[in-house]
Amino acid sequence: MSRQESPAAEHHAAGAKSVGCGVVTVSDTRTLADDRSGDVIAELLAVGGHFVAARRIVADEPTPVADAVRELAARSDVAVILLTGGTGVAPRDQTPDAVASLFTKQLPGFGELFRLLSYDEIGSAAMLSRACAGMIERTAVFLMPGSTAAVRLAMERLILPELGHLATLAAKS
Repeated sequence: MSRQESPAAEHHAAGAKSVGCGVVTVSDTRTLADDRSGDVIAELLAVGGHFVAARRIVADEPTPVADAVRELAARSDVAVILLTGGTGVAPRDQTPDAVASLFTKQLPGFGELFRLLSYDEIGSAAMLSRACAGMIERTAVFLMPGSTAAVRLAMERLILPELGHLATLAAKS
């Protein structure tokens, strides 16, 4: 049985066609004018039929990152929050530390699959990524590295194929 014929294909077909997303770039140096990774996320969402309900650039500090995620998770027009930046091992990379404590559920498959796919592209350096995902109540949250190549990989191969289905599942009570 192919993936198109699988029971999952039926669920995907019933998934939301347009999902409101919050995009957060974690950076001490980026602005909206030069935020290439945020631009890639917004462009790929549009191509997939989804929309950016809010976009932020926040300093690479735990409190502003957590505050931005909390604010977006509380919005009724945001079903998914996509963060880029701060997921490595450098001292300033604190995004997972700031956000993981907000998760009500972990989605470990995202980080595992992201590192597997990254390994095919960049080799053993993939293990340095702390990309992860989880839920904050009914809002899905994905943390991606800051590089545009990593964002494109995560969005095209993992997030966009599941976005509508995930949003529909999360909305159920």
